[in-house]
Amino acid sequence: MDNRPIGVFDSGIGGLTVLQEIMEQLPGEDVVYFGDTARIPYGTRSRETVIKYSFQCIRFLLSKDIKAIVIACNTASAMALEEARKVFEVPILGVIDPGANAAVSSTKNNKIGVIGTTGTINSEAYQKKIRGAHPLLEVIGISCPLFVPIVEEGWEDTDVAFITAEKYLSELKEHTIDTLVLGCTHYPILRYTVGKVMGDGVKLINPAYETAKCTKKLLKEEEILSEKVDGAKYEFYVSDDPEKFRRIGGNILRKEITTIQKVNIELL
Repeated sequence: MDNRPIGVFDSGIGGLTVLQEIMEQLPGEDVVYFGDTARIPYGTRSRETVIKYSFQCIRFLLSKDIKAIVIACNTASAMALEEARKVFEVPILGVIDPGANAAVSSTKNNKIGVIGTTGTINSEAYQKKIRGAHPLLEVIGISCPLFVPIVEEGWEDTDVAFITAEKYLSELKEHTIDTLVLGCTHYPILRYTVGKVMGDGVKLINPAYETAKCTKKLLKEEEILSEKVDGAKYEFYVSDDPEKFRRIGGNILRKEITTIQKVNIELL
């Protein structure tokens, strides 16, 4: 057993969807969350830059004596996870594998869609993982770069979000997919809008939920589950604008975030 906290990081607030699932599935685990809000989005950055940013986030979390790290960012998971595992000894999970595996198990007509940032889609991380599990599956990846700022502005249930989703998702509807991976941790916040556009015949895969399941499994396997069963503590850090994070983040977690500290991540 290990009562040290789990470390979770994302480029912004989207990773709070992963934290929310961890809070529900692992109510006894303390968590340190870092949102790199000064440098969002990661999805338009080069691989080298994403690795640099991710390593800085990991070094910050390690300074908080964490026992495991969850990269709650699809772009960072796609571009930096394997490199991070080579450099850091702490167990590290990403969000790609859990989401991809759930999609493979879900599809009935072998047609899967993946939406994500430009970086995630161009990396083909989901596409390669899904095809590796089942070579005959058809996988269509669509980048939706405007979804992140829509969520960051709190506009997920507006006409702007719906019109944008209709534009982005029209190609996926033409391919008659039956499973859609929400391949960015911001996107579960848009699941109602995306579901309305895609229709009842398409199952939405939430990698945040699947990642929390895998986190619980990892902690059990490593024998580092907390001894507590509830009453977990949560610490929040950002690299820019704590008030915006507090406002939108509180809506995502459905609870008030009382204390947020700003960190100069560039120094790490």
